[in-house]
Amino acid sequence: MSTDADARIKRWIGHELSAPPLKAKSLVVTVWGDAIAPHGGSVWLSGLIRLLEPLGINERLTRTSVYRLSREGWLASRQDGRRSLYRLTPHGLRRFENAYRRIYAMPAECWDGSWEMVLVPPAAIDEAARQELRKELWWEGFGVIGPGLFVRPAHAGHQAALADITRALKVDRHVAVLVGHDVPGAATRPLRGFVRDCWDIDGLAAEYHAFIRRFETVIRAFRDHAYPDPEHCFVVRTLLIHAYRRVTLHDPQLPVALLPAGWPAPAAYALCRDFYRLAHKRAEQHLAATLETERGPLPPAAPYFYERFGGLAP
Repeated sequence: MSTDADARIKRWIGHELSAPPLKAKSLVVTVWGDAIAPHGGSVWLSGLIRLLEPLGINERLTRTSVYRLSREGWLASRQDGRRSLYRLTPHGLRRFENAYRRIYAMPAECWDGSWEMVLVPPAAIDEAARQELRKELWWEGFGVIGPGLFVRPAHAGHQAALADITRALKVDRHVAVLVGHDVPGAATRPLRGFVRDCWDIDGLAAEYHAFIRRFETVIRAFRDHAYPDPEHCFVVRTLLIHAYRRVTLHDPQLPVALLPAGWPAPAAYALCRDFYRLAHKRAEQHLAATLETERGPLPPAAPYFYERFGGLAP
């Protein structure tokens, strides 16, 4: 059974890598956040080149990608002779933490009906800052309900990321953040009635369904394999998280009360959770065999790594 499963896994990987090539810089972001950050966030460039090669990313693309991420403030580098060590910057770490909270955290079950709103008066900030703020708020799940008015269901713990955004963009003294409820019994349209005006619910559902179809067959093959190859575990885990990250970045993560029946996001999350639990130990073996830091072997993953997807076995 394992031989057949191994062949199915190899065929699936080959098919994936024969498709239009992945964007190298985006894939490096995924690998850094998913695999490198838990081990301290710094590696030699030579090891990163080896790590990305089975994903179809060659040395030139890897070097170009880390150079661009350094220019954008995600990474910092240090030369040691002819070797280059890359590490996460504090800015990069903040961006990873905000983005990856959406991937690994269990979906919120409860919502008290309150809404968080960001109000940007017309003359408060210039157009460039307004567009940058709009983009950052969109990543954080806000929809646009009117000119200068952004809204999302309020959740405890999300305010810290919003504060980070407004401070980083230097607009914290020029915008207002409010939390409120619909007026009970009012003869007006409640905010929940604007959900489809603010977010593309049908398009997002289609993305989740396509994601599930894409990965469910290879995950079945891993379930049939007693000892899957560590490199295969790493490659499929990376492709899985990369694809899931792209879908979740489009997802405002609305409460169940605001979503249609049969919403596919919980099934997509369960697919990722089950594969991560199934393959993370052998994927970590591949990382340890491929990467080094300036102090020698790759250190063990930090405790927070084992909290992903509701808990992983050490």
